[in-house]
Amino acid sequence: MSAKEKVLSVGIDLGTSQSAIAASDGGHFVVDSFVGWPVDMVARKVIKKPVLIGTEALENRTLLDLHRPLEQGIIKEGSEKDIAAVKEILGYLIDQARGDGKDQKVRAVVGVPAETMRVNKQQLRQILRGTIDGLMIVSEPFAVAYGIDALLHSMIVDVGAGTTDFCVMKGRYPTEEDQRSLTRAGDSVDELLAKLISERHPEVQFSIHMVRTWKEQHGFVGEPKERVVVTAPVHGKSQQVDITDVLRAACESLLAPFIEAMFDLLAMVEPEFQEKVRHNIRLSGRGSRIRGLAEELEKALGELGGGKVTMVEDPVYAGADGSLAIALDADEGDWEKVSA
Repeated sequence: MSAKEKVLSVGIDLGTSQSAIAASDGGHFVVDSFVGWPVDMVARKVIKKPVLIGTEALENRTLLDLHRPLEQGIIKEGSEKDIAAVKEILGYLIDQARGDGKDQKVRAVVGVPAETMRVNKQQLRQILRGTIDGLMIVSEPFAVAYGIDALLHSMIVDVGAGTTDFCVMKGRYPTEEDQRSLTRAGDSVDELLAKLISERHPEVQFSIHMVRTWKEQHGFVGEPKERVVVTAPVHGKSQQVDITDVLRAACESLLAPFIEAMFDLLAMVEPEFQEKVRHNIRLSGRGSRIRGLAEELEKALGELGGGKVTMVEDPVYAGADGSLAIALDADEGDWEKVSA
């Protein structure tokens, strides 16, 4: 057995709201990017664990010092707990991928937002030191493109929670000029939706977590197929609340900046290849599942002569799968050693 076969290769999509891992043995795992520590001795007795991660942390958040350690794709600075939270998320994912092979060597390709790579690289090196044996850090949209073999005359639009990343692929590793990152993404929709609901229905009680769930279940742009009615407490009593119009307005806040970024990048493509790129635009990320998004972006391309926008087959794992594909193709010299 070769040295390469003895190593578990993994691809990690480190996300603001959700993080995923894909392993060379076929394992796939995803976790919400939340970590919490019991706030006091009572909470410790109730929880019976030193730390909670993912959905378990969210469900018990009133008992926890809860951290969502990434903001707009960047690891929060100035807080040891946020650094510790990233370490817990990555450690959890790697342990899930290792399974029973706890001593197995691991090499990881980690995808991060395009314009945060310089900021996140050094922190990730320190966080993962001693946890894995080899590291590569790549931009998330490039990882998606690599995984779906869209490396030439294509554009990736990766709609995350903290950022939306755009990348034009020209058959080589993308430069900074080939990429854009916007902070108009899932979180900005959540914040606007919460504001609009408060203005339209001031009597309704809700949390940002409820708003995020409503958006993920019902989010849409364009004409509604049906009214969106959710249940929320009003003075302690459950009530039906119609959020159709405010949900549409919040989701459609993404359209203008997305179209502007697409047009900007398309204009920088060599003229004879622009039509090919326009007809090969791929959406990924959890935010890409907003109903009607691909169709509205495709409609906007009519101004430039038409185009085609489609969603990748698995938007949740596209980044992790692409990072894994890079790991499997990488040569020995491509890896940065991060052993303890």
